Amino acid sequence: MKRTTTTSLITVICGFYLLQLLNPSIEDRLLLINKAILSDGAIHGVATGEWYRILTVALVHGSLMHLGFNMYALLVLGNPIEAAFGRNRFLAIFFISLTTGSLTSLYLNASNQASVGASGALFGLFGAMAVVGKRIGADVKSILVIIGINFAMGFVLSGIDWHAHLGGLVGGVLASKILLRQRR
Repeated sequence: MKRTTTTSLITVICGFYLLQLLNPSIEDRLLLINKAILSDGAIHGVATGEWYRILTVALVHGSLMHLGFNMYALLVLGNPIEAAFGRNRFLAIFFISLTTGSLTSLYLNASNQASVGASGALFGLFGAMAVVGKRIGADVKSILVIIGINFAMGFVLSGIDWHAHLGGLVGGVLASKILLRQRR
């Protein structure tokens, strides 16, 4: 299998999950939270200057199943988007989506509500796939159905941060549209 930026991201994220299993306190240091007292008894979060959490949230996951679903989605979405946009633009879409997902989560969730996972970035990739899908021969209707089902799950299942999903989706759509315009 050819080494791509997508597979590199999967490797890094899975590596951090292994570290998280070996040292559970890593999760408290990397999860997304605005402001809360965490397990060490100190106040942590983006509001206290820990801005890195906007990105590091993608490195920690709530369970092996959570990690598995996210990494499968990253593999399925990432490779064709990376092929369509190129490595640097793919990374731009990924990190813009991650950032907009995290910022939306911080803005709309309670100050002490923690979030983990790469789902904001992944919803951005769903959005990018919806934008570029026809050009690369993807079934856009199926992509829209998958987005709808995954988004609805955020309302049905507890513990899913649908705010991050929404923010990531909007970020991915906007970033991919801007990057496509710049290519012309």
